[in-house]
Amino acid sequence: MTKSNKTRIAILGAGITGITTAWALRRRGFDVTLIDKNGYAAMETSFANGGQLSASNAEVWNHPSTIVKGIKWMFDRNAPLLVNPKPSWHKYSWMAEFIAAIPQYTDNTIKTTRLAIAAREHLLEFARETGAEFDLEKRGILHIYRNKKAYDHATKVTQMLAEGGLERRSVSALEMQAIEPALNGPLYAGYYTESDMTGDIHKFCTGVAAACQREDVEMLFDTTASDFKTMPNGVDILLTHDGAAQRRHFDAVVVCAGIHSRGIAKALGDRVNVYPVKGYSITVNMPDERSQKAAPWVSLLDDETKLVTSRLGKDRFRVAGTAEYNGYNRDIRADRIDPLIKWVRQLFPGVSTEHAVPWAGLRPMLPNMMPKVGAGKRPGVFYNTGHGHLGWTLSGATAEIIAEQVDAALTSGHRHGHDFSKAA
Repeated sequence: MTKSNKTRIAILGAGITGITTAWALRRRGFDVTLIDKNGYAAMETSFANGGQLSASNAEVWNHPSTIVKGIKWMFDRNAPLLVNPKPSWHKYSWMAEFIAAIPQYTDNTIKTTRLAIAAREHLLEFARETGAEFDLEKRGILHIYRNKKAYDHATKVTQMLAEGGLERRSVSALEMQAIEPALNGPLYAGYYTESDMTGDIHKFCTGVAAACQREDVEMLFDTTASDFKTMPNGVDILLTHDGAAQRRHFDAVVVCAGIHSRGIAKALGDRVNVYPVKGYSITVNMPDERSQKAAPWVSLLDDETKLVTSRLGKDRFRVAGTAEYNGYNRDIRADRIDPLIKWVRQLFPGVSTEHAVPWAGLRPMLPNMMPKVGAGKRPGVFYNTGHGHLGWTLSGATAEIIAEQVDAALTSGHRHGHDFSKAA
C-alpha cells in the first residue's frame, strides 16, 4: 500500500459505497478518515440485502408498467411494490421526477449494465487485496418467469442488457430445473446469466473495513458530522462523539451516506434527491441437513414476486425484495415478511423457516435510478451515493470512478467527471 501523501479526505458513511471508496482512495495514497454515526461498518442498508452482484438486474424502474402496478397495488399490503398514499412533498415530487425520467429508460438501463459489468472485477480485486471473505458464489443468476407476458418483457430487456455488454441466455422450464434442481413450482421459462455472482455484503464490508484499519484509515464510528463550512482549500466539519464536539479540516469530503445524503448535500449547497425505498429480507438459518440439501445454491430472481435469493455458505439462505415508499421508516412489518416466508415454503418445501431472521433496510434511490458519482458545486465536495437496489452490484466501479475524480481534482484542479444521476 502506498504511504499517505497527507492529503486528508473525509468519507461520510461506512456502508458499501463508503467502505469501497475508502479503500480506493487509500490505495492511491490519501490520508482517509471514515465517519459513520453507527457503531460499526455496514449497519444500515448494507447489513442484510439480497446478496446479488447482478448485472442482469440492471433494468431501471422508470417504465410505464411500474406506474400502473404502483397504482394497482396501492392498497394491497402484500404487493411487491407498495406506496403509502399519505401526502408527502418529498415523496410525490420524487415520483414526478421518476415519471419524467421514463424517456431515459433504455439509455439508463444500458449505462447501468455497463457499470455493473465493470464493477465485478474491481470488487473481486478489492477482495483479493484486503483478504475479505464473504461467501462468494460464482454460480450465476437465474431469472424465473411464470407466464409468457413476463417472459416476453424479459426478452426485450435482454436486448438492452446485450447492448450494454451482458450475455444471458434463455432457458426452458426443464433447463431451469437442471440448473437448479432444488427449484419447485410451475414455471414458464427463464433467463440465466452465468457471469453474475452472490455474496454477503456485510461480511465484505467488515472485511474491507478491517483492511482499511490495518492501512491506517482513521475510523470514526458513533460519530455525527454537521455544520459543514466549505472554502477554497477544503471543508471544515464539526464531528461529535459521545457529546464531545471537535472541528476538523479536510482537503475534500466524499458523501457516501445513503438515505442521509439528501440532508448532507443540502448543507453542502447541492441537491441530491435521494428517497428511502424500503426493502425486506429474511435470512433463513439452516442448522439441519435436510434444509441445507433442499435450499438452492444458484441465485434466483422471481419476476412476479420481485424476490431474489442468495446462498450464503452451507447453512444460510437469504431471500429479499419488495419496494415500499413509506418515508424514513425502518419498521419490520409482519405482513411484509410473511410473503417471503410463504415463498420459501412454496418453492423450497424442504427448507425449514423456523430460524428465519427478518430485516428491513432503506435503499437510497434517485428518481432516474442512476447513482450520483461526481463533484458537487463547491470545491472539495464529492458524491458517491444514490445507488438504489444496486449498491452492492455497482460499488466496485463507482468507488474507482470517484477516487479517480478526487485524485484528479486535488492534483490538477480538474473538478468534474461522470455524474450518472444526470439524465442522458
